[in-house]
Parts: sequence; structure tokens; C-alpha cells
Amino acid sequence: MIRTLAFVFSALIPLAALAADGTATSDDSFVRPVGESELSEFLWVKRPIVVFADTPADPRFQQQIDMLVAEEAAMRDRDVIVLTDTDPSARSPIRTKLRPRGFQMVFVDKDGVVKLRKPSPWSVREIGRSIDKTPLREREIRERREGG
Repeated sequence: MIRTLAFVFSALIPLAALAADGTATSDDSFVRPVGESELSEFLWVKRPIVVFADTPADPRFQQQIDMLVAEEAAMRDRDVIVLTDTDPSARSPIRTKLRPRGFQMVFVDKDGVVKLRKPSPWSVREIGRSIDKTPLREREIRERREGG
């Protein structure tokens, strides 16, 4: 009986922690809504790819997200995080700064500089090539080779 109770409590405690803060898994999300995020939160840590649309039903938006999710491992290897914004009326800080019109995919490098804006979906292969051509990514690849 004691072992059963210990097992039940050990299973419930992490669930209680998750319910208490509600953000236990969101920090590791590959695709997440922009919300009140600022691009400065990702400086030197992540490469945001921001996918804008006027509605989540936009087929270009769905196609872009599907392509990114299908190749999540390749994007995570490049420290990419995907931010989505499908509500122009919310006027999120990132939407206000980047000022998209309709569908737009924007790649921002770790230094906070916009490297790419596309008005139509791009394949992960094309996005990956653009990322790999940036000086920061070239340095990361070089350091990984020398260190490993």
C-alpha cells in the first residue's frame, strides 16, 4: 500500500507543478505564438523565424508551418524558433516592429538583424541555406568542427 501511494504521489507532483506555473513545456516549444514576446528576448540565443498571416486559415501560413515542423530537427540544429502571428488586430510588439502585410515569413539572425523577408512560403532547404550563409552560423559551424 505504501509503495502504491508513493508511486501515485510521485506521478502527481510533476503534474501539480505544471498546473501551478502553466509554462513548464512552453520554453521548449519549437512553434509558438508571438504573444507579447519581443525580438530582444532571443538575442544571441535563437534565430526567430516569424510567420505572419491575417488568419490561421491562410493556406500559405499552413504550408509554411507544415514545412518547418516536418524538418524541426534541422531547424533546431540551427537554433531556430518559429513564432506565429495570425492576428493583425492584436498589434503584437513583433508585428509592430516588422510591419508585415498579409502573409510573410521573416528570418531574424541571433544578432537581431532581419536577414530575409519572403511573401510566400519557403522550403526548409532554402531557409537552411540562407541561415548557413550568415557569418554567425559559419562561425558556429567552424567552432563546432574545431571543438569536436
